[in-house]
Amino acid sequence: MFRRDVQSIKDLIMKNLRMQGLETPLLQKRLVESWPKVAGEVIARYTTGVTIYNQTLFVRISVPALRQDLSMRRMEFVQKLNEYVGAQVITDIKFN
Repeated sequence: MFRRDVQSIKDLIMKNLRMQGLETPLLQKRLVESWPKVAGEVIARYTTGVTIYNQTLFVRISVPALRQDLSMRRMEFVQKLNEYVGAQVITDIKFN
């Protein structure tokens, strides 16, 4: 009798994406799209833009007082966002 190398579809897709160099952009896109869910409805309402550059998430906030409050909690958001995506995608957040 022979053994079959059984792998899940998710593992095969992620392996293929990694080989083609597309895993990181996919994870970055998922992280950017998860900002409203992780930050919450109220914060998302005042967010005007979210981008990633060099493992730093740049978030545009329209209210200066909220921007200052979020700056003090940035490492908490880094941890929550990376946990949500399931990988170490960002290392810092800058609020503009």
